[in-house]
Amino acid sequence: MLEDKIILGIDPGTTVMGYGIIHVTGKQVKMLNFGIIKLQKLPTHPDKLKRIFERLDGLIREYKPDEMAIEAPFFGKNVQSMLKLGRAQGVAIAASLSHNLPFEEYSPRRIKQSITGSGAASKEQVAAMLQKILKFDEIPKYLDATDGLAVALCHHYSNGVGEHNKSKSSDWGSFIKNNPKRSKS
Repeated sequence: MLEDKIILGIDPGTTVMGYGIIHVTGKQVKMLNFGIIKLQKLPTHPDKLKRIFERLDGLIREYKPDEMAIEAPFFGKNVQSMLKLGRAQGVAIAASLSHNLPFEEYSPRRIKQSITGSGAASKEQVAAMLQKILKFDEIPKYLDATDGLAVALCHHYSNGVGEHNKSKSSDWGSFIKNNPKRSKS
């Protein structure tokens, strides 16, 4: 059966949140949209969280994605920043769950690796590779937008197996179940 799905990718942030939307039809991948949600001018953190929810709710209603992928927060030194980023990610996940939209998380390193072949690639390298793969004219001013696209494409390349599903797909029980002819009973 021919795969046909729309994937929403999210690069969470509390100043700028990036998103990318791709349409997968068989082996064809087409970019539908990508952009940012600017949050820096909002006065309080709760205002930012509300804006994230409302904008993602609107994107989900408009593009009707089948799945959402989100970048997992990386561990930084500033605990307050990590807490705020975690809340932003949680609100994005809540927006997807409010539409019964399944989601998956991917580490920043894994996303970069899936796009460029290097987990240590810069944002600029990721953006340039995405421009080649998805054939868009200009690299945007805010690379958070291309980061959102990278998350969506990583999800596609990973067949939807992210941080949540790793254990389900990599244990011996799953291997035997998925490869019955390769085990000796």
